[in-house]
Amino acid sequence: MDRARIYLAKRLLQQRSRSSSSIAPAFSSSSSSLASSSSSSSSVSSAVVLQESVVGSSVVRSNHGLASVLPGFSQRFRTSPPPGSSVVRSFASTGVRGISIDALQPSDTFQRRHNGPTSVEQLGMAQTCGFESLDALIDATVPKSIRRSPLQLGKYHEGLTESQMLAHFHSLASKNKVHKSYIGMGYYDTLVPPVILRNILENPGWYTQYTPYQAEIAQGRLESLLNFQTMITDLTAMPMSNASLLDEATAAAEAMTMCSNIARGRKKTFFVADNCFPQTIEVCRTRADGLGLNVVVANYKDFDYSKKDVCGVLVQYPAADGQIIDYSDFVKMAHSQGVKVVMSTDLLSLTVLRPPGELGADMVVGSAQRFGVPMGYGGPHAAFLATSQEYKRLMPGRIIGVSVDATGKPCLRMAMQTREQHIRRDKATSNICTAQVR
Repeated sequence: MDRARIYLAKRLLQQRSRSSSSIAPAFSSSSSSLASSSSSSSSVSSAVVLQESVVGSSVVRSNHGLASVLPGFSQRFRTSPPPGSSVVRSFASTGVRGISIDALQPSDTFQRRHNGPTSVEQLGMAQTCGFESLDALIDATVPKSIRRSPLQLGKYHEGLTESQMLAHFHSLASKNKVHKSYIGMGYYDTLVPPVILRNILENPGWYTQYTPYQAEIAQGRLESLLNFQTMITDLTAMPMSNASLLDEATAAAEAMTMCSNIARGRKKTFFVADNCFPQTIEVCRTRADGLGLNVVVANYKDFDYSKKDVCGVLVQYPAADGQIIDYSDFVKMAHSQGVKVVMSTDLLSLTVLRPPGELGADMVVGSAQRFGVPMGYGGPHAAFLATSQEYKRLMPGRIIGVSVDATGKPCLRMAMQTREQHIRRDKATSNICTAQVR
C-alpha cells in the first residue's frame, strides 16, 4: 500500500510539472522531497488529499498530520485526478475574475495629466449654453463649409503616450550620424570653459524672465544685451550695434534693406559677392524679390557701377573659402560711386584681423555663434548689425541705452523704440526684434 501511494503521489506531481514549464525545476525538486517524506511515514491513510492554498503562494499536501509545503508553486491544478485519489480544490482555483483590457494600457497619457475640465464639466458647460453636448455646440458654431475632414495619420492617429513618444524620439535620434564638419559656411563647433559658462552665460543675474520692455524689472537682461552691443562695437570698430538679429543671412538682408532706404528706393540693384555664404545669398535674393530689388551675384572685382543704379554691395570677410582679403581699395571705389558697403564678417576672426570699421565699411553683419553657442542643427544663432550713428534711425532690431531712473541713478532701457513695430506697427523699420542672444 505504501508503494502504491508513493507512486500515485509522484504521478500527480509529474503531471502538474508538465503543465507549467516555468516552475519545472522547483517543482521537480519538491516532488522528490515529498516522495522521500511519504516513504518514511507509516501513518499515511489510503487517500491522497491535495488542496491548493487560498493564498496562492504554496500548495499544501495534508493527510492525518502529514503536511508538506511546496514553495514556489502557485499554479492552480487543472488536470483530472488519477483513479483512486481525490482532489479537493478551493474556490480560488476555480473562480473567474474579470480584468478590463483598458486597465492594462499605458497610463502616462496627456489626458490624465491635463488640468482642463472633465467630461462631466464640459457637458455641464454645454448644457448651460443651451446644448445637449459639446459636439452639438461645435456643430452650431462652426460652419460645415470650413470644417476639415478628419485626418488619417496612420499609426499615429490615436496619439502616443509620453513613454511611447520618448521611445519614438530615441529611435529617430539613433538614426543620426555624427560626423566631423570641415565645411564651415558660418557654423563652427565650440568649446566654452566651464568658468565662463557658469559665471557669464548661466549667470542668473543676467537672464531675468521679463521682457526688455519692462525695464524696471529686467535690468539684468538689459545689462546682458548692453554687454553684447559693446562687444560687437569693440570687435567691429563701428560706432554702434543693435542687440542682435535672427541670424547672419537675415542680418545681411536687413542691411540690404537699409541700403535701399538710404537711397530712398531710387536705386534698385544690390551687388553680392560670390564669395559670400550660399545661405546669405539665397536669403538676400528672397527678401529682394518682395522689395522689388535686383540682386546681382558676381566677383567683387567685376562689379559695374556705371548704371548708377546700385544702392549697396555685400562682401564676406573672411570669404567663404577662407580667403582674407583687404577690401580697403574696394570700399574706396564703392564710396566714390555713392554705393554703401556691407561687410559680413566672423567675430572670432576679428580678434586678430583688421576690423571692418577701419576698412571703411558702412555696415557690418555676422553671427555670434562662434562665441560658445552649439551648432544645434543650424540655428538660428544670434546675429548682429553694426553701423554708424548716421543711420541709427534706419537700423533694425532693439537697441539698449544707458539712462537715469527717478532717483537719479544710472539704469538701462530700450532706446529709440519709435522705430519698432510695437509703436509704429506696419511702418516700423523692421519686424526683426528678437534672437538667441536674449
